[in-house]
Amino acid sequence: MKNFIGVIVVVLALLASGSLFVVDEGTKAIVIQFGKVQRNNDTGDTVVFEPGLHFKLPFFDRVVKLDSRIQTLDEAPDRFVTAEKKDLIVNLYVKWKIKDFATYYLATGGIKGNAEVLLQQKVNNGLRSEFGTRTIQQIVSGERSELMDEAMEQASSSSDELGIEIVDVRVKQINLPTEVRNFIFQRMRTEREAVAREHRSEGKEKAEFIKADIDAKVTVMLADAERNLRKLKGEGDAQAAQIYAETYTKDPEFYSFLRSMDAYKKSFSSKQDVLVVEPDSDFFRYMKGQMGK
Repeated sequence: MKNFIGVIVVVLALLASGSLFVVDEGTKAIVIQFGKVQRNNDTGDTVVFEPGLHFKLPFFDRVVKLDSRIQTLDEAPDRFVTAEKKDLIVNLYVKWKIKDFATYYLATGGIKGNAEVLLQQKVNNGLRSEFGTRTIQQIVSGERSELMDEAMEQASSSSDELGIEIVDVRVKQINLPTEVRNFIFQRMRTEREAVAREHRSEGKEKAEFIKADIDAKVTVMLADAERNLRKLKGEGDAQAAQIYAETYTKDPEFYSFLRSMDAYKKSFSSKQDVLVVEPDSDFFRYMKGQMGK
């Protein structure tokens, strides 16, 4: 009897544990009953279980928990063609969340990776149609917000079949293909080098003009300085001659003696100098006597 009661307790415990399930915060759950998504008998809507403790039929019901938070699909860069038939490499991201849990489960099997692959295809298809009607200038400059809004609207209408709601679509980066970018950079570099050469040529021309102007001014200044030097020197020589003349008239003998002393001093200042002069020359007359006689 005790063994039978124990078996009943174990069975009841298993039934109780199999009848309870917990939905974590940030997730919601649906129940698969006999291979179909459980729906409300009155309205036909999918029964979605909010976070908390819930009951189910043991062994018959299978609980599928799905993330109900907003997800981010960070797409790899893809190639798009503009209205001018030019290629662009576009990197974008998509914000999305589950809108219809039953549709989402049936379309993707509840696997996030499958949902993102299908969603990326639908978003890219919408973007390709929008990029194909605009030029590069329109895409890059003024119409990016309008482009994103229209692309999100198209993607939202096509994502309903996945049970997904697109919250936002944004372009992170737009680049030209590598081969086109290198060609454009090379052309820009060539143009900048041509402009630089033109500026250098103009600068060199202006430098030569400034240098010639300064050289001319320096030549004029040197000529003026030379002229002033000669003028001052001439005036000094004239003034010195006048002083000598006035001094000579006052005392010719003393002036002659002083000039002779200066001549002796300059002549005998170097021991290596040699003078070839007659002994009775007038040059030595003040060496023969104080009066020069």
